Amino acid sequence: MTLPLAFALVIVVMEITVMALMIKRKLRASYPLFFSFLGLNILTIVTVLPVYFYASSQYFNVYWSATTVLMLLGFAVLYEVFINVLKPFSAVIDLAKMLFGWAALFLLLAAFLTALVTTGPNARKLVMAVDLCDRCVHLMQCGLLMLLILFEKRLNFSWRNSGMCIALGLGANAAIDLVVSYGQSHFPALTTRFDALNNIAFIAILAFWALRLKTTESAPATAASSPSRVILQRWNDALISYKYGDLALSSSSVDSFLPGVEKTVERVLARKIVH
Repeated sequence: MTLPLAFALVIVVMEITVMALMIKRKLRASYPLFFSFLGLNILTIVTVLPVYFYASSQYFNVYWSATTVLMLLGFAVLYEVFINVLKPFSAVIDLAKMLFGWAALFLLLAAFLTALVTTGPNARKLVMAVDLCDRCVHLMQCGLLMLLILFEKRLNFSWRNSGMCIALGLGANAAIDLVVSYGQSHFPALTTRFDALNNIAFIAILAFWALRLKTTESAPATAASSPSRVILQRWNDALISYKYGDLALSSSSVDSFLPGVEKTVERVLARKIVH
């Protein structure tokens, strides 16, 4: 058995273990997108490897199609974790939904422009566009990890919480992927070693997820249970007063978005001065 096949087998077993633990701990309902992400990754491995060995002419199409779907689902998992952490501030969550929508639109626009300015065959344009979006999603996952680390104590987040555990793994995996991608582009002779490093790191992250999900979780730690929750509460109240709350998705005027944000910030600052 070759080393890549051994890595693939271990990854599949570890991902099945994490999914089984999520079902046992009844976390599948809380993180359905993350559960689907793991399942799709398993499906990708068991599909791409046979195609590579027995239908190499179709490998390019299968690999990049799977990569695109995994990238999109990775973005959705980022959104899912962020929303779970912010419960139960409905207005802040609605604003976050809108911001994630704009981020998704930006990714599509960036992919289109990248494909437009890339010279060469259509396959090369597709690869460049998907690769750019994938790196952007990785950077966003790293940003979420940094955000949670910086505000861990202020908002009373617990690393024993399942959402924080998932976010930590996603951020670490994204950072390692970016480092590996940089190393492979600048040191092509070490591509095999970088691939091995990436696989080992991902196996370690899966082991971390399995270990943390297996242990008894502390009381759910969200922003709502924080001593500093008054900060988010002010934002939530200000956004509700501006009709974001449950009606946020019904806003139809793009032109009023920035003035509305300015007014919301003014309300938050005013409440802070009063308190």
